[in-house]
Amino acid sequence: MSQFDVTVIGSGPGGYVAAIRAAQLGFKTAIIEKYSTLGGTCLNVGCIPSKALLDSSEHFENAKHNFAGHGIIINEPQADIARMIERKNEVVDQTTKGINFLMDKNKITVFEGLGSFESATQIKITKNDGSSETIESKYTIIATGSKPSSLPFITLDKERVITSTEALNLKEIPKHLVVIGGGVIGLELGSVYLRLGAQVTVVEFMDKIIPGMDGALSKELTKVLKKQGMKFMLSTAVSAVERNGDTVKVTAKDKKGEEVVVEGDYCLVSVGRRPYTDGLGLEKAGVELDERGRVKTNDHLQTNVANIYAIGDVIKGAMLAHKASEEGTLVAEILAGQKPHINYNLIPGVVYTWPEVAGVGKTEEQLKEEGVAYKVGSFPMRALGRSRASGDVDGLVKIIADEKTDEVLGMHIIGARAADLIAEGVIAMEFRASAEDIARSSHAHPTYAEAIKEAALDATEKRPIHM
Repeated sequence: MSQFDVTVIGSGPGGYVAAIRAAQLGFKTAIIEKYSTLGGTCLNVGCIPSKALLDSSEHFENAKHNFAGHGIIINEPQADIARMIERKNEVVDQTTKGINFLMDKNKITVFEGLGSFESATQIKITKNDGSSETIESKYTIIATGSKPSSLPFITLDKERVITSTEALNLKEIPKHLVVIGGGVIGLELGSVYLRLGAQVTVVEFMDKIIPGMDGALSKELTKVLKKQGMKFMLSTAVSAVERNGDTVKVTAKDKKGEEVVVEGDYCLVSVGRRPYTDGLGLEKAGVELDERGRVKTNDHLQTNVANIYAIGDVIKGAMLAHKASEEGTLVAEILAGQKPHINYNLIPGVVYTWPEVAGVGKTEEQLKEEGVAYKVGSFPMRALGRSRASGDVDGLVKIIADEKTDEVLGMHIIGARAADLIAEGVIAMEFRASAEDIARSSHAHPTYAEAIKEAALDATEKRPIHM
């Protein structure tokens, strides 16, 4: 029986990072993946392929609507969905092969098959050909991620009533895509097909989209996406989804309690994700789950079984690839006797629509609820020279600081490259910077990042320079 110091079950951004860090720290490490490619949901059917399609559709949108304004005259562009999907697959293939390289480089043993516990220290690997082998591991890290959720009354046929996985591989551009759920995934994939010519209607139970983010971002993104042509049915509870041939009928009740019906040729069910523990054999190891089916862990991400840890989407907290990666690193370093930490308040959230949306720290709604005295500074992107030069004038930067100490408590951005800009907020808050610290730091001109400096000036002394 092969023996390892650390075995990781699942090879997504949490699992493969945990394995690499464990190997770097001198542990004999193995990783188990049931699919034929490494990388988990993120690299195969999540973050990476969706961004590839978002970029392709954004190029098409620019060619169709924005090139002429830059003096670029072309014939009417056509969207080749088959080539876009093919390119997306090429990007995924390159990225997953990169994980294979990293496993080889770090001398990590890779097992392909379904990993399930036989005991707290023994893991059975059932391979696709039906054969199996059992390995022994001193420590195990569960990193099996999550799967798309649905609603009890919805039948996912994966043809017309689909999840994000199928939405990444459509063979045609929908005429009318009905999206159930106004969160990150629904808005991103809705944006892809909206740009390519589909009518897109978002049906959301809450009274706003991206409900977990700051209200100012939700309000601005709603305005921008409406301007792009996306339609919203907010405060609307879906009660039935029925397919009849090539038509999908979504029945719901609006905020007045009246029945509403919307029909499309595709329905994307995007109501969140659930932790994936199927087939793990957790009961044989004695690992406990919580009331929501997540693996229960303590502050060190240790389960109730001392040598078994869990990270990423399969435990509590935001289901984000970078959160999982930080947790994978943390567990490996704990096993090596180090004392790492994660500040979960400083895990940024991003929506890759255009403009992008990003936030870190506390939202204004959270601070109100907690009774914290705060002040707000904001700055519109359209006041920036860089934004006018590129034509990306939608959006704003919002900085929330403690009213007395001026410490930055939250940064929230909607605008061009917000996904990259939010790192400035993460670093500032990690070192407990004040709004004045940011305001007095030189920002290159002309850049989108100048909006952060201006918002900080507004928060500090209500004295932005360019507004």
